[in-house]
Amino acid sequence: MFIHEAVDLGYKDLDAETSKTGRLYNVPGGAKYPSITTVLSILNKDEILKWRKRVGEKEANRISTQASRRGTQVHDLIERYVKNDPDYKFDSNGKPVPPYVIENFNSVKNVIDQSLEKVYAQEVPLYSDYLGVAGRVDCIGIWDGKLSVIDWKTSGKEKKKDWIKNYFMQESFYAIAWEERTGIPITQLVTLIAVDNAEPQIFIEHRDNWSKDLQKTIAQYKEQKFFGR
Repeated sequence: MFIHEAVDLGYKDLDAETSKTGRLYNVPGGAKYPSITTVLSILNKDEILKWRKRVGEKEANRISTQASRRGTQVHDLIERYVKNDPDYKFDSNGKPVPPYVIENFNSVKNVIDQSLEKVYAQEVPLYSDYLGVAGRVDCIGIWDGKLSVIDWKTSGKEKKKDWIKNYFMQESFYAIAWEERTGIPITQLVTLIAVDNAEPQIFIEHRDNWSKDLQKTIAQYKEQKFFGR
């Protein structure tokens, strides 16, 4: 059983609007902030377009849909497990989770059991007036003795650090927004990736190593939006 100790953010949830251009969060005070995933999507836009052109639209859609479905299912399973839900191996309709999802989950279960000591927040929306961005964090908790932003990921193959800089920037945002909302600083970023047919990957990063890249990307996003690119 995981220990949960909720931290008051001053609000229960944030409404969000999703369109073709991304997601906007309605934050207290009336502002609308883009989601961190929408902001960071500008980093790999060109690479995705090249990949879709190379493999063809039909195959690209198939791969993307399959990866998205698997990622959502594994993520939901981890979330329910960490919430101490005894029925975590069943979906919201009461149906057993598919075996391949259980396999992905089992590859990271022991790591979670050994390292996650306490949970302060799960799937809560965070926003930063300083950065003008919002998003929903997977988990804030104590990981191997240190308060951390924890992100659950899935992948069909092992990742190199250079490939996932956007993960670290995303987590850096959550750490900054958490401190802004609560006054509690977080510097440790944890990325746990369930990899198909392989051992899980764990990346431990420091928030301040990615905050400048994060701010640079936010500025680039705002410039592109301003000029309609």
